Amino acid sequence: MAQQPLAYLDPEFLESEEGRPVRILSEYLDPLKRFRDQRIQDTVVFFGSARVDSRERAERSLKTLKARGETHADDHYENELQRSRKALEWARFYEDARELARLLTEWTVSLQSDNHRFVVTSGGGPGIMEAANRGAREGGGKTIGLNIRLPFEQGANPYITNGLHFEFHYFFMRKFWFAYLAKALVIFPGGFGTLDELFEILTLVQTDKLSKKIGVVLYGREYWEKVLDLQPMAEWGAIAEKDLELLHYADTPADAFQHLRDHLIAHHLEPTTAQEASAPGIAKTRG
Repeated sequence: MAQQPLAYLDPEFLESEEGRPVRILSEYLDPLKRFRDQRIQDTVVFFGSARVDSRERAERSLKTLKARGETHADDHYENELQRSRKALEWARFYEDARELARLLTEWTVSLQSDNHRFVVTSGGGPGIMEAANRGAREGGGKTIGLNIRLPFEQGANPYITNGLHFEFHYFFMRKFWFAYLAKALVIFPGGFGTLDELFEILTLVQTDKLSKKIGVVLYGREYWEKVLDLQPMAEWGAIAEKDLELLHYADTPADAFQHLRDHLIAHHLEPTTAQEASAPGIAKTRG
């Protein structure tokens, strides 16, 4: 009789419905171990669209499209041309995210700490996520990618630090790790996923489910003021007026960096947080 595998080594069991609790626990324990091994104390999380491209790639695509149009132009071509021009316009946000991540990382690597502080973290994919990881690498620091397995547009980018690229099956475990270590968020223009991630954190802050003060930067005032007008919620009493103060708008990497640095120094590098700053690994949360 063939020897039966141990349950925790049996792929059929691990992938079964009964094995789900083991899979969920694995997506908690594996990041926990790796963050501790690499002495990651806390993070600054960048959210934004996966569909934003670098200026170099956007310019190359537009140039290629225009060359094709010299010999074959129709209604479909005109639509493609319009989208390509918009992609070049949006490339500004890729380059700004890259620059902001670089500025932030150059500052954080200069901090006197046994641990890695305020590590730039993204969803690990393309677009704004790639830009953030790329800028952090160019800034000389570690950078984290919390990737999610999707059937489209979510391959991991190449700029994530070795050992800090994570692949998640469960959205809620990925969201847990976004929130658990974060001391600040930077929200670049994006779609449903970006809004979901923003409001998830805002809800945790508003309901006092996080033990630390998180700074939130909305990058690109023109975009966010069109998409996200929260003033009527305060006027109707759905949120408190002070809840609007959770959000800071920025339009340049320099402004966003100054706000982030001031927030992190005031709330997470003061003497009152010295004990936390010297503790390895994981930040405190409620519950």
